[in-house]
Amino acid sequence: MPENPDTPAPDVPVQDVRTLDPRSLRGLAHPLRMRLLTALRHHGPATASQLADRLGESSGATSYHLRQLAEHGFVADDPGRGKGRERWWKAADRGVMVDDTLHHDPNPEVRGALNTFMHEIASIHDREVSTWLGTMHDWPDVWATKSDLSDFTLRLTPELLAELESRMHDLIAGYEDRALPDGEESVAQVRIHLHALPQKRLDDPNG
Repeated sequence: MPENPDTPAPDVPVQDVRTLDPRSLRGLAHPLRMRLLTALRHHGPATASQLADRLGESSGATSYHLRQLAEHGFVADDPGRGKGRERWWKAADRGVMVDDTLHHDPNPEVRGALNTFMHEIASIHDREVSTWLGTMHDWPDVWATKSDLSDFTLRLTPELLAELESRMHDLIAGYEDRALPDGEESVAQVRIHLHALPQKRLDDPNG
């Protein structure tokens, strides 16, 4: 069940999507840590001070949480950048996924961490959509007409939903390394959100 695999910034080496276990989930499931990791994945290496300015946090807070992320292997030093004592950080992978077994873990700490993780993913998606809506008129018209906020309602079994998700993920993966036309100027990093949520029908108590 992939949660947020991203195409990294151009100077971030592509590595496999990491599957979270109970320990790494607890290490990541903090709103600021997830925002820091998202920033490094989307925009490339940065210092704690740069990330603090970008996220509206103190450099002390970003430094602490970057070290915690490093302890769990989510970020790493980027020694090729900076001078003197300036420490640069980079994302260590391009995304994470939640193993289905975590949803059934009896440990309340794991369940709480998973709840925090999932809610922060939803918050990140909400912020990204809000940012787009607030800035869409700053972009060339072609981007406003090609962006998408569609939604659909289907009647499915869990197995059909899993099949649909797998096919959509495979389709998106096919565009990750797709060559862009020579001389094309209108190129941007594009975020794609996929939400698949079962919903109770008001006219059917069984859903």
